[in-house]
Amino acid sequence: MKLTLRIWRQNGPTGRLVDYPLDGLSPDMSFLEALDVLNERLITSGDEPVAFDHDCREGICGACGVVINGHAHGPQRATTACQLHLRHFADGDVVTVEPWRAGPFPVVRDLVVDRSALDRVIAAGGYVGVPTGSAPDAHAVPVPKPAADTAFEAAACIGCGACVAACPNGSAMLFTAAKTTHLGVLPQGQPERWSRARDMVAEHDAAGFGGCTNTGECAVACPKGIPLTTIARLNADLLRAHTGRRTS
Repeated sequence: MKLTLRIWRQNGPTGRLVDYPLDGLSPDMSFLEALDVLNERLITSGDEPVAFDHDCREGICGACGVVINGHAHGPQRATTACQLHLRHFADGDVVTVEPWRAGPFPVVRDLVVDRSALDRVIAAGGYVGVPTGSAPDAHAVPVPKPAADTAFEAAACIGCGACVAACPNGSAMLFTAAKTTHLGVLPQGQPERWSRARDMVAEHDAAGFGGCTNTGECAVACPKGIPLTTIARLNADLLRAHTGRRTS
């Protein structure tokens, strides 16, 4: 299988797209394995390898985020770049690979961006207050099944930033909503529920992320299928936090 990878190269304030023809690829390779093959050949020829983020390569950590042919994580729905296989491309395709494009995600080098703005959003309120002492007994706090299901759905967010890269406004509201929801619907998360929504959205805005206009691109690009309704839940909590009407 042959592909031409058109990759964004940047080591400074500006960058450019560079074409790299590759042959001898297997359709069963993951996209990151194709980048590995390219880097091996670049190193062998004495050239600088392409910098890209990766870790688990199992669709869990969220580190592998890149824009492939204009799609965050590539053309396959509900799939991270590390789990995207070359069989989803045609032999001879030209594949454009770029970093996340958003103001709060400055390019460090090539395909690597600084996503620490997401960490600051979590730090603003992504925690629960618990009493000190021994661990509570299992199932000491009953959790209704609908609340548990909603929490698990939101907790699937891996913080990759695809929602930001896909959003025309560069908004991280789907990420922020997922992080507030999976704590806010559980009994253990109620003490900080309202301050959590207020503080995390405030940090989201301070980081330079854009406002949400419900275009829905974030939910389409999300590799874990976080639904758009999660943002509606965050907006409701935020409204209650500011109006004082704090009912479930």
